[in-house]
Amino acid sequence: MNKLIALLALTATPAFAASGPFFSLANTNFIVLLAFLLFVGILVYLKVPGLLGGLLDKRANAIRAELNEAKALREDAQSVLASYERKQREVAEHSARIVEHAKEEARVAAEQAKEDLKASIARRIASAEDQIASAQAKVVREVRDEAVTVAIAAAREVVARQMTAAAGNKLIDEAISTVEAKLH
Repeated sequence: MNKLIALLALTATPAFAASGPFFSLANTNFIVLLAFLLFVGILVYLKVPGLLGGLLDKRANAIRAELNEAKALREDAQSVLASYERKQREVAEHSARIVEHAKEEARVAAEQAKEDLKASIARRIASAEDQIASAQAKVVREVRDEAVTVAIAAAREVVARQMTAAAGNKLIDEAISTVEAKLH
């Protein structure tokens, strides 16, 4: 209780420091209080807190939408990556089966003739390595093609989001004039 009285006494000291009665237009503290209350009243009357809240909500919704879009793009990229990893494993398994098959045929050929064995093994290993290299090249091409497709789609979305009607019309007019110049 004593601490509360001491605290009130310390906080009330500036109000009592002004000369004259507090509720007087000659007292600057009273004038500042009135001006502050008038300012706060104008802000409330003009619904500034609601407008600020609305702007903040709109910005939060925009950020949330961008995060959801980024999450969806990330999930798409992960599914594409998983698909290509699966294809790569299948190619590795296929190449392992090819190598196993080549070894089995090499053993059968070894029983028939040792000279034929050496030539057969060399041909089959070369074939398996070519198939592996071809399969790896195919997977690399497919990954590049998919990456290009994803990049084009992402770029299309970014350009579509940033493209205004005026800029789009300008691009269309430029394309028409280019076609006219090349046809005439």
